[in-house]
Amino acid sequence: MLTISFLVAGRTRYPVKQEGVVLVIALIVLVAMTLAATALVRSVDTTNIIAGNLSFQQAALHSADTGIEQAINWLESANASGSLNSDDDTHGYSSAGSSDGQNPSPNETWDAYWMRALNTHRAVCVLGARGSNGMSDCDADPNTGNKVAYVIDRMCRSSGSATDSGSCTASPVSTPVSGNGEEANEVQLNAPSVVYYRITVRVAGPRNTVSYVQSMVSL
Repeated sequence: MLTISFLVAGRTRYPVKQEGVVLVIALIVLVAMTLAATALVRSVDTTNIIAGNLSFQQAALHSADTGIEQAINWLESANASGSLNSDDDTHGYSSAGSSDGQNPSPNETWDAYWMRALNTHRAVCVLGARGSNGMSDCDADPNTGNKVAYVIDRMCRSSGSATDSGSCTASPVSTPVSGNGEEANEVQLNAPSVVYYRITVRVAGPRNTVSYVQSMVSL
């Protein structure tokens, strides 16, 4: 029996078995590129959110300075008039601030504790006036959107005169100082005793930004 083979350009033609493989590979590469692009977009969005939150937090810290300055101005005027020996709820002042506990109740967050403490001490709004809802009624700064409120605690365990009660955290009246030489005698440096006051400022801003700033002032 005679067998005849046909040659095309010197090669024998066989049936092609790889039809459609290139399309499958292209689809796999396309899916991989889509996933990579999605991951890149999400990474950029996350970075922008973090940068925005840091910006809001920094703005909140700057807003706290206004509360500290306002509290210091009131302390100086009240000290000049001699009215720091008793509480003043109107200005958020407690003359026996160190008698209050500094720890939250069980299962209470620090923010919830300070919110309770600020409302109990009649916190002062830097803008607007607090109402029946406490600090929530403070007006927000139109430029930053931050609500700022503060309280002032005298570092004493009881009200009354800071010098007479003996329950206040104050600097010593005199301090012994001696030189390094053998012939140097110990001397007393006398200075007026000062009482310490703690200013606590809470700033609530956009995106649930909450910052607390405390400052110690001596008078």
